[in-house]
Amino acid sequence: MRANGRAEVSVVTAVHAPHAPFLPDAWESLRGQDHDGWEWLVQIDGPHAPVTAALDACGAARDPRVSVAVNGTAEGPAVTRNVALGRSRAPLVQNVDADDVLEPGALTALTTALAARPHAGFAVGRARDLLPTGELREHALPLDPGPLPRGSLADRWLTEPGRYRLPVHPAGVLWRRSLLLALGGWSALRGMEDTGLLMAASAAAPGVLVDADTLRYRKHPGQGTAQATEFAGGGGGPQIALIRQRVALLAGLPAWHEPPARRPAFTPSP
Repeated sequence: MRANGRAEVSVVTAVHAPHAPFLPDAWESLRGQDHDGWEWLVQIDGPHAPVTAALDACGAARDPRVSVAVNGTAEGPAVTRNVALGRSRAPLVQNVDADDVLEPGALTALTTALAARPHAGFAVGRARDLLPTGELREHALPLDPGPLPRGSLADRWLTEPGRYRLPVHPAGVLWRRSLLLALGGWSALRGMEDTGLLMAASAAAPGVLVDADTLRYRKHPGQGTAQATEFAGGGGGPQIALIRQRVALLAGLPAWHEPPARRPAFTPSP
C-alpha cells in the first residue's frame, strides 16, 4: 500500500501536554492497522516535554514512520492540525485526535471507499464513544452507508437549541489532501474547527459513508468539548451562523474535483 516507498495516508495528530498520556493508545491503534501505507505526523502544541517523553516511552519516537514537530507556542487544535497538514505529503490525510483511537481495519475501509469513488472528497465511518470504563457506546446514524451527495451532511446537521446533532462524527474523517487545501484546512473556530471543515467539505464535494466502525471517541473530563466556557454561550451561535453562511456560498459554486496528477517536467536529452 505504499507507492515508491511513500505513504498513502498522512495521519495528523495535534497534541498538547495534558493529552500526552493518551498517545500510546493512539499509537497502538495505528500499529494495529492492516493498512501499512501510513505516516504519523505528530504536532505538539505548547510545552513539548511530556509529549516527547510519552512518544519515547511507547516506542513511537523510534519508528521511522513517525515525525514529530513542535509549534513552540500554544495555538489551539485548528492551527496545530493545519501546521501538520503543511508537513504532509500523502494524497490522503486522516485526522486522529491525541485522545482518540482508530478502530481495527479503519484505514483499509476508508481508503478502499475512496479508491472506489474517485469523485468523492472524503470518507467517514461510524464512531463509538470510548467510556472511562472501557465500554464502547454505539450511535445510530441518520444516514445509510454509501455515497454522500454534495450538501447532504449540511442538510442533516441539526442546530436548533436543544436539538443539536451532527449526522456523522467529524473527528475521524479521511480526506483527500487536495480538498483540505482547497478549503484552507481546519476552520478557525472554537470547539467547532472540525465541524466547520466537514460542513464546508460537504457543500463543496460528495463523500462516502462506509459501513464500518472507524473511530473510538474517548469521553473524559479533560476533552476539549467537555470544557464549559463563557464563549460557548456568546460565540457558539454566531459560529454556527458563520458555518451555515459558508455552506450556502460553497453550494452555489462549481463542485470540487480532484486535480489531475502533475507530470514531471520534460527535460530534453543533451
